[in-house]
Amino acid sequence: MTTLILSVLFSISASADVVEVDGIYYDISETTATVTDGDNEYSGDIVIPESITYNGSKYSVTSIGEMAFYDCTSLTSITIPNSVTSIGESAFDGCIGLTSVTIPNSVTSIGAWAFSDCSSLTSITIPNSITIIEKRVFNGCSGLTSITIPNSVTSIGGSAFGGCSGLTSITIPNSVTSIGDYAFWDCYGLTSITIPNSVTSIGDFVFSYCTGLTSITIPNSVTSIGDGAFSGCSGLTSITIPNSVTSIGELAFDECSGLTSITIPNSVTSIGDYVLNRCDGIKNTIIVNDLFVYLPKTYTGHYSIPENITKIIGGAFDDCSGLTSVTIPNSVTSIGSHAFFYCSGLTSVTIPNSVTSIGDWAFSECSGLTSVTIPNSVTSIGDWAFDCCDNLKNVYCYSEEVPSTNVWIFNGTYIENATLHVPASAIEAYKTTAPWSDFGTIKAIEETVGIESVEARGIAIHSAGGFIYIYGLDNNEKVSFYGIDGKALGSATAINGTTSFAAQSSSIVVAKIGKENIKIAVK
Repeated sequence: MTTLILSVLFSISASADVVEVDGIYYDISETTATVTDGDNEYSGDIVIPESITYNGSKYSVTSIGEMAFYDCTSLTSITIPNSVTSIGESAFDGCIGLTSVTIPNSVTSIGAWAFSDCSSLTSITIPNSITIIEKRVFNGCSGLTSITIPNSVTSIGGSAFGGCSGLTSITIPNSVTSIGDYAFWDCYGLTSITIPNSVTSIGDFVFSYCTGLTSITIPNSVTSIGDGAFSGCSGLTSITIPNSVTSIGELAFDECSGLTSITIPNSVTSIGDYVLNRCDGIKNTIIVNDLFVYLPKTYTGHYSIPENITKIIGGAFDDCSGLTSVTIPNSVTSIGSHAFFYCSGLTSVTIPNSVTSIGDWAFSECSGLTSVTIPNSVTSIGDWAFDCCDNLKNVYCYSEEVPSTNVWIFNGTYIENATLHVPASAIEAYKTTAPWSDFGTIKAIEETVGIESVEARGIAIHSAGGFIYIYGLDNNEKVSFYGIDGKALGSATAINGTTSFAAQSSSIVVAKIGKENIKIAVK
């Protein structure tokens, strides 16, 4: 038994021997050798032989091991023989002095990070024996000015060419069916790229911050555009998305500051938040099917969202500082993150009874906002939804169950100086639930006042025969009407200072006149 154990141990030791031959270290095993690292750092020009002889035995050099030349900053060139079939992960990672490398056709696999951060490498030819370009293989090769991808390649891994800022153009062959996330991110020298018809999806941040890119053609084979796919491509001026595309991820065109036009087809049914964030050059309103996508930053005055809209995409009205009021129709069910962020001119907003969720930062930094109406349909309010709304004075929340939220929704807003109006039956629940409990005054909606201020304007209100009559308004002044549950009933515009509105007899209707909400008993 002892002899057997010793024999096994000897076999393992021999298979793991690292030997040095002519200044190169090898891990030898039976009849093959793998180039590896050793006690001394490689430098200068290295020529790897097809085979070595050690202690009278011949070994064929078949692979370059993981991290074999890792961070050998003085290595300038490497010659790889035809006997080598694989190059391991991070084999030449960080070899900043490497200027030349020839990969023979015998190589069938190149590991992830193999040539990452070889910043002095100016050109490389990938042999047609390679089918997959692994992740980060050439990431950070900023000196690389040209590269040839052969027709044998079917997929390009994540960040494979990320940070290759010296590349000016690249042709992806028709054999490629998938391009990984961040594959060409930060290739800011890239001015043109051809995406073949074989590609069906553009991954997350694939061309992010390719600032030199002035045009891109997306083929009809593409069905999805990932998150941030073209974010930071400030050189793009226009883009056409084909009818094959059904989904566009969030931040897909974020910070494309040079973009003046974009065509999104009706085939697109899903659009992520902030899709056109900081695309200030676009001057037209963008609506895709039932999705409200973008309002130009230069828009001023009142805006009525069309009746068919079901979702306001995150960032749709972001930084529209000239927007003074908005009508949100009953068709809308969700308001996305940052939807009205930095709309500093917005003074009041009424959210219709169809809305169930309000996204993070939805009305953050709306410094002119004085009044908000939240219907009983809203069950969740996102983080910092009304952050830094410095002048908020009245919040009308019609839900008898306190909406799900966190304590930061009114962060930076002086709600200790504001009044919260809620159903009488729910006052105690709001008073004992943060952040609602932080309001300076909490009172029943049924007690809402405002009639004094409208009377001071010379406005008179009365009801008879199922109608509400309002006199003394400004000409063309709009009055909005809501049920006691917060549901929008409609609106009316004053003609010669007078307007009327039909409502159900014996009901209670809230009329919004200017900034005031007036409770009216319909007779």
